Amino acid sequence: MDTSHSPLLNGDNRRHSRWGERGHPYHHARRELFDQHVKTRSPIALAALEKIGALFAIERGINGQGAETRRAVRQAQSAPLLADLKAYLETSLERLSRKSDLAKAIRYSLNRWEALCRFADDGRLEMTNNAAERAIRPLTLGRRNWTFLGSDTGGERAAVFFTLIQSCKLNGVNPQAYLADLVGRIGDHPANRLDELLPWNWRPATA
Repeated sequence: MDTSHSPLLNGDNRRHSRWGERGHPYHHARRELFDQHVKTRSPIALAALEKIGALFAIERGINGQGAETRRAVRQAQSAPLLADLKAYLETSLERLSRKSDLAKAIRYSLNRWEALCRFADDGRLEMTNNAAERAIRPLTLGRRNWTFLGSDTGGERAAVFFTLIQSCKLNGVNPQAYLADLVGRIGDHPANRLDELLPWNWRPATA
């Protein structure tokens, strides 16, 4: 979905023309610069990392806040820092050899700049997709097991259940209790009120 903060992974050139439609995880851009700082102790890389660190500090302050609050803070505080970071990267790039690894690291960010800034205009987005990567780790570890789901349809159904289970975990809901309650209620629940049964809205029938 378009509010995803993960980069497109369709493996073809179309992703380059669509980076601006969704966010790009900031820790990837940071890692490029961090690696260069570790290798060369570059003051340029260090200064860029400090500027990115200031952005993450703002995020820590609004973690758990509503989307509108997060957007308002980002517009007021993060947007100016992003503009400053971009200007710094562009100026620094002019002083470097085009073939240097640091120049490549800087271009990595500048080539994805619109997507890297997407979070500042949408409070639903995160600066990184670390949470998403942690959530899919169990699925990745069990990848060989998923080859025995039986069919494409079986895989799709399993994906639905995995999504529900991870959504329960993110919302502090016991997945087993949720699914047991859901199976017993969904058949008689009004179709126009199914959103009441989503993990973040769910209340046990006995409550």
